[in-house]
Amino acid sequence: MARARISREAPRDAEALAEVEASDIVVVSGIYDHVEQVLEALEMPCTRIPSGELVDVGLRPGQLLVINCPGEVPERAIPRIRDFVAAGGSLFATDWALKNVVEPAFPGTVEFRQAPTADDVVPIEILDHDNPFLAGVMDDRDDPQWWLEGSSYPITVVDPARVNVLISSREMDRRYGEASIAILIPWGDGEVFHMVSHYYLQRTELRTDRHRLGATNYYAEKDMAVPMGAELDGLSLGDLESAATSSRLIANVIARKKRKGEER
Repeated sequence: MARARISREAPRDAEALAEVEASDIVVVSGIYDHVEQVLEALEMPCTRIPSGELVDVGLRPGQLLVINCPGEVPERAIPRIRDFVAAGGSLFATDWALKNVVEPAFPGTVEFRQAPTADDVVPIEILDHDNPFLAGVMDDRDDPQWWLEGSSYPITVVDPARVNVLISSREMDRRYGEASIAILIPWGDGEVFHMVSHYYLQRTELRTDRHRLGATNYYAEKDMAVPMGAELDGLSLGDLESAATSSRLIANVIARKKRKGEER
């Protein structure tokens, strides 16, 4: 669904996605998160490596580096990650990688303050509507939920002038004192994306009558036909909405990264 919508709404991004090669996306395997499963669903090739190889693997500015939770990388890899981003590379990290990678590699921007979440679900909203990474992620009718898997790490923004909060949650703020769900940190010629909780595994709470509608209704809202062979039995609109929201976000990141590399 994400690929089909991008083809309709952002044809240049669709062309970029069609040209992605496995070497364009380097995924560091994790124990708790598996972003590569979202990439597989999006039919995006990638290169997977264990965390220990980050010390020696060759990285180039045109690549997207994905570090799955928990982000336990060798200490010697931290300056390599920082240099990679400063040179124009893009980092996409999740949950505990906040403390293990983002905080030490990009000091003075964000941190974890030792207060993890409970197993929880919170509604989310876009803050930066003009950011191209968020194009098509949510419209006025959407009300996606974000699963805070038990012991997820809230993001404390240390320097608001340097950190762009893309997606937030007022309910997250009320419960845990931090509103940020997804952030963007420009660093040198590159950028860092970080998300709370685990990206590959999202569940929702069906809080409204709209959420409880069948999944086919979400296709109707997006003015799309249900594809032949789609397995939607037992899926609600709320289920599909949460999956489609997160899938479109990472597809946007990949497409913009590929386009930027080609322009460079």
